[in-house]
Amino acid sequence: MDKLINFQQEGAVLTIQWDDGKANAVSPQLLVELNAALDQAERDQLIVILAGRPGRFSAGFDLQVMGQGDAAMAQLVVGGAKLALRLLNFPTPVIMACTGHGLAMGGLLLLSADYRIGVSGDYKIGLNEVAIGMTMPWFGVELARGRLAPAHFNRAVNNAEIYSSEGAVAAGFLDRVCDAQDLMAEAMAVATGFEKLKMRAHHATKLRTRQQLLEAVSRGVELDFGKGVLQS
Repeated sequence: MDKLINFQQEGAVLTIQWDDGKANAVSPQLLVELNAALDQAERDQLIVILAGRPGRFSAGFDLQVMGQGDAAMAQLVVGGAKLALRLLNFPTPVIMACTGHGLAMGGLLLLSADYRIGVSGDYKIGLNEVAIGMTMPWFGVELARGRLAPAHFNRAVNNAEIYSSEGAVAAGFLDRVCDAQDLMAEAMAVATGFEKLKMRAHHATKLRTRQQLLEAVSRGVELDFGKGVLQS
């Protein structure tokens, strides 16, 4: 099985690039590989850049797995929720380099990072669950409630409004956009700028500012899949 993730350390920064050659779906294999890369970053106290492939950040959960229903679907969604929670309280800064389209779980990943840079162009970013017949999971509702601009919460979640890259900045999915050829350099500049932070203070403050959000997302996972699922 081909690897989906490549990662490279440069100084205090670990760049993780994700490419399945297709939709950059969040799959069981992706979760295993991405968590392994995050383990290295956490162990070595590295700042993280997470990037997709050109033109595609992520289309969300793997629809082949979701189509299996029941246990397979639940396991994948719980894995995605655990990943979002891990990114929200990661001990070092996490920068998302949104290389293109970011939909469904791809949009939720953007809401889980500390800083998000997208690319200008004809790209779609948002939460399209309702448009494809899926009730938004509780954890996604709470993540969107906590990170999206209030005026866009209902539009994005209930109405499945999809945003351009520039519109995604106003909605709260992204912090800014740049030209595609500049994206990785811009992400690296942000990451190296974060090196001045004292990481223990950064993490402690992150936990304080996100305490209510982390609790709400965790409760959402339990509403979706039952108590104790986050410990499994």
